[in-house]
Amino acid sequence: MEKTLYEGFNGDEVTDEMLADASKLFSENYGVWGESAVQHMGEFAKAGSHVRLSKERLRSEYLPSDISSYVRVSVNGQLAGNVFACRWTVNANTICWITQLVVHCNYRERGLASGLLNAIKLDGDNLFGLMSSHPAACLAASKSFGSSINTASLEFMKENAESIMQASPVRYVREAKLRGALFNPDDTSGLVSGADTGFFVDHEEPLEALAWVRESMEWPLGELLDGHEFILILQAKRRRRSRSSSTGQKGALGAIAGP
Repeated sequence: MEKTLYEGFNGDEVTDEMLADASKLFSENYGVWGESAVQHMGEFAKAGSHVRLSKERLRSEYLPSDISSYVRVSVNGQLAGNVFACRWTVNANTICWITQLVVHCNYRERGLASGLLNAIKLDGDNLFGLMSSHPAACLAASKSFGSSINTASLEFMKENAESIMQASPVRYVREAKLRGALFNPDDTSGLVSGADTGFFVDHEEPLEALAWVRESMEWPLGELLDGHEFILILQAKRRRRSRSSSTGQKGALGAIAGP
């Protein structure tokens, strides 16, 4: 029987060794640069070469002080995936923003992405957000933080995405440019809710996944454009108070084991 272990850490608890493992996981499993990456980003982004992220960049850009958290999942002792999140407050709401979600290619379609997202959320989180070019990440987030991607309030995103993102301590979130018909009625690109991130990763796999998703459901976020990512912001589910307890417990990061 496989042993699956989820482990969570506050940002200041994440060691350089953990980040080295996370860097390797990302660089080998995230994706490759697209055909136009060199033109827009420079010679380092050669088409077909793996997108890489150093442990130093992970530390400086994905773990801003103690407002960040990290969860990893191992299967039989092997790192199978991880997620980074950063939290900040806007209008008395705590936003939990997923800054990175990666699952090893050998462990996909096992529910690990949803497991990671479930493990990183805390009871005090009011809103959840992410930018991703992959429909699977958006679907996993909606499953973990909402219920169905089609129940996400586009009107809420339209009214609040800009203020939420501009308050972010994470530079790439703060500097992303909102795009799509949701934010600009004159936008005829086919994108509904997204951002121009200037990140020209190859979209072959995400587009194949998007076509597959559209065979079984209506996709609310529109077309995926080169150099862009989808944006999804979800309001936290309201939990019913248990009859057996009059007080709630704060969520805490720790280890979660499963079969």
